[in-house]
Amino acid sequence: MKKLLLSTTAAVLLSVGAYAQGGLGYGVKAGVNLPSYSYGGSDLSDSKSTVNFHVTGYLDAPVTSNFYIQPGVSLQGKGAKFADYKIGENTYEVKQNTMWLEVPVNFVLKFPTAGEGKFFVGAGPYVSFGLSGKNKYEAKSGSGSTSVSDDFKFGKDETLKGTDFGVNFLAGYQLGSGISINAGYGLGLTNIAGSKFIGKGDVKNRVWSIGLGFGI
Repeated sequence: MKKLLLSTTAAVLLSVGAYAQGGLGYGVKAGVNLPSYSYGGSDLSDSKSTVNFHVTGYLDAPVTSNFYIQPGVSLQGKGAKFADYKIGENTYEVKQNTMWLEVPVNFVLKFPTAGEGKFFVGAGPYVSFGLSGKNKYEAKSGSGSTSVSDDFKFGKDETLKGTDFGVNFLAGYQLGSGISINAGYGLGLTNIAGSKFIGKGDVKNRVWSIGLGFGI
């Protein structure tokens, strides 16, 4: 994890160097997240995707005419859905929604097309910090309440740890006007399960996303 953080820092420094060459741009993007967990436990069913959102602002620093570095700041909604979680005689479906402040640094290749647009693909590390979290329990069987929810804190002695490291992958198409259509995948590398997590086992973030953006 330390190596990943150092890589992130080095990438930011590189982007500052790229800015010295001129041509720095910036952009914003937002859209829908379909998050889930890579879950290695035995007392919960496999996780399924839930629905959340993301909003990202980023710099677009050219290194060459086709290679760019994009450091940014992002609000990322994550979480997962579990079924068959038993509390006493009751069986629940559990939806866990979380919000993270994420700092990504993506390395992006852009490929001009016959028109004014460009295809782009990229990848890079991120570090994120937990802001808020909520569990929602919906009864599937038994005599329990139909729906119960509770907020939770971040920390190693709480439900989820407060820091996550991982890698982002992205691809899309940017029109000549600056509007872009993009898709991405976030691969969490950290076991974020705290001591109060609802199940036992390793928990890692997985996030598919799709959205629109605008850059200049």
